[in-house]
Amino acid sequence: MEDVLEVYARPYNPKYPVVCMDESSVQLIGEVHAPIPIAPGHPVLMDDEYVRNGVASIFLEVEPLEGKRKVKIIDRRTRIEWAHFIKEMLEERYVDAEKVVLVMDNLNTHNIASLYTSFPPEEARHLANRLEIHYTPKHGSWLDIAEIELSVLKRQCLERRIDSIETLYE
Repeated sequence: MEDVLEVYARPYNPKYPVVCMDESSVQLIGEVHAPIPIAPGHPVLMDDEYVRNGVASIFLEVEPLEGKRKVKIIDRRTRIEWAHFIKEMLEERYVDAEKVVLVMDNLNTHNIASLYTSFPPEEARHLANRLEIHYTPKHGSWLDIAEIELSVLKRQCLERRIDSIETLYE
């Protein structure tokens, strides 16, 4: 825990930005019957019957000291998708950073081995050398600011039926 707190206490440095990352799954659920719209004195009426449209994965990257965030929604979560998300982060959003200080939980796909599974060794090594990884402790993933933001997002925005990845982006 102290390691992550020390990272958060660092002053802002654009060459070494502190970025938090997390991911979560969302079940895609569609309506079988159209809801009855809201009317004076009555809430929206929704049928209990629904159709499952699969699962989507939400990747969230947060740079707390700059107030930046990036959300990417994909249809599956594997080490390959995680590696590609990290590559995009390093090569598109943090091109000028010498190293990205990455705070995340210790999920089995969140590691350097995922880079080597996804890319040629030279490319994987180059990407890995641009990361300074700090894992939240077991049962302490709440220290990850991205996890806190994902939790709020799920409670405030994703508690309803969402039928597709396209709707998630709206």
